[in-house]
Amino acid sequence: MSAKSGSSRLQGFYNLSVQERQKLLREEGFISGEDLPLLNELMGLTIQQADKMIENVIGRYALPLGVGLNFLVNDRDVLVPMVIEEPSVVAGASFIAKITREHGGFRARADPPLMIGQLQILDLKDVQGAGEVIKSHKKALLAEIEDVDKVLRDIGGGPKDLEVRVIEDSPIGPFLVVHLLVDVQDAMGANAVNTACERLAPHIEALVGGRVHLQILSNLADRRLVRAACELPAIALAFGEFSGEEVRDGIVEAWAFAEADPYRAATHNKGILNGVDAVLLATGNDWRAVEAGAHAYAARGGRYQPLSQWRVDQEGRLQGRLEMPLGVGIVGGATRSHPAARLALKMMGVTSARELAEVIASVGLAQNLAALRALASEGIQRGHMTLHARQIALSAGAEDEEIAPLARRLVEEGRIEVGRAREILLAMRED
Repeated sequence: MSAKSGSSRLQGFYNLSVQERQKLLREEGFISGEDLPLLNELMGLTIQQADKMIENVIGRYALPLGVGLNFLVNDRDVLVPMVIEEPSVVAGASFIAKITREHGGFRARADPPLMIGQLQILDLKDVQGAGEVIKSHKKALLAEIEDVDKVLRDIGGGPKDLEVRVIEDSPIGPFLVVHLLVDVQDAMGANAVNTACERLAPHIEALVGGRVHLQILSNLADRRLVRAACELPAIALAFGEFSGEEVRDGIVEAWAFAEADPYRAATHNKGILNGVDAVLLATGNDWRAVEAGAHAYAARGGRYQPLSQWRVDQEGRLQGRLEMPLGVGIVGGATRSHPAARLALKMMGVTSARELAEVIASVGLAQNLAALRALASEGIQRGHMTLHARQIALSAGAEDEEIAPLARRLVEEGRIEVGRAREILLAMRED
């Protein structure tokens, strides 16, 4: 997958038909003619492939695949595939990417791909003493499993470190936990980490006695953090009757609400994950694992807090920063077995899991700003409900050319309801 060098700033993309959008992406080199059947449902995930991915398969389930436009991440243009059913997410992220690219775009940095495997050690007579023994034999224990995955070892990955934690108070009393840190390179890493833990377990039992019970990856990947940041002058945030300073200050005030209140923080972080999850789904990554880690990380201080921060600097510019754990891969799993996931990675032009994480975090920060900007000014419902009206029109049975005028009428009336949509549709067809 070579990095795409073309621009993600595709003007007028929203106003094109699906076929025209596909044609433009092909002309710009993001996709090829061979990819079109996949996008048009003539190819893609077959029922036979689906049957091999999970159990009890009876069919396939489709979701819309859109593209986030205008993204400039670490000075590189990126077209971002996004799979989501919620209106306004793709549009919101694309708009923020548009105004941000004029001021340097997004800066992002991902940690090395270290994932944590946990081994729970029970039935120890001296929990503290066993922990000290393991620490003193760390080098020897790691040597026992250095060849657990020769391919991973040969490219610089594999088990790298051991840490010991004592759980003093639990429903079953004190026990010991060993953290095995594994460099998983360009994989998400679950299989590599779980295998390494299983190979390490008998060596620990032989060393300290006791019984190794659970041996499994942790989805709180706090050794694999990603950070994204952006900066905007106040004037870039102005629109309509709202000045840039009003919008900027409203964004910071909305963030402060999330910082102080976990009820608001949960919704704040959901907005971030709207963008993050959409890219995870498009690329075949485990969005449930990332969600679990993100929420656990948000509560690491004992109180649930927002994953992003928004502040005003001395020059009056709005500064945003996002930090979260993000274990993603570009090899293995559905990222390789699902044809659409392979196409998504191709369109993005990412060449490593770290680069993918940096793009995903940038999308999360963009979506967060889009939501805060709406909340801090005209309210989130206006733009959201305009797009939602199209879904209501479809639910009412509107087809093709009927959808846009019906949605527009619903918005004008302020009654975006299926029942009212059916009444209007019936009247439209009688005229």
